[in-house]
Amino acid sequence: MTCPILRPATIFPIPRRRSRSIRRRFRGPRGRPRTLASVTPKRGPRRRDRHGRGLRGPLAPSHVPMAKSRSERFDDLVLDAVDRLRPRWERQLSAVEFAVEDVPPLSELGDGPRLNSDPIPFGRADAATGQTPASIVVYRRPLEARARDRDTLGAMVHDTVVEQVATLLGLTPETVDPGYDDRR
Repeated sequence: MTCPILRPATIFPIPRRRSRSIRRRFRGPRGRPRTLASVTPKRGPRRRDRHGRGLRGPLAPSHVPMAKSRSERFDDLVLDAVDRLRPRWERQLSAVEFAVEDVPPLSELGDGPRLNSDPIPFGRADAATGQTPASIVVYRRPLEARARDRDTLGAMVHDTVVEQVATLLGLTPETVDPGYDDRR
């Protein structure tokens, strides 16, 4: 007497894998073959989740770094770079506004950058005029595109802020941050 468990191939035949290039066919009610397209329901508008299996809340708590978006992390890098310069240039930077924009405006690019002739700017320094205070703008997307990883991005953001502060104050970047030349 043999046990049916020892012979699974005869009791439960293992289905063979079909090639993806072969169309699957099914038998209709009258024994005629039907294609898979006629069996699947038509795609309509998305239906709502009736069983409550949707996303119940945020994926991560707000204090976890994963909860921050890419632009929020970039804003933090700019603020860290400014905080590193504040102890030395507190008085000069007190009236300067720092901002982050995604990309430089077309008016700043002129006729458009040409390969190897006009680099895409990483930032802009605007002097104070009348009612508008001095401002430094850092462009997020060009810096993110050029950086290899988060550490490189942090160093590039710091260098950009140092260069723009130096432009605004009429100094060299090495004067604004003595460690600027070491990273080059």
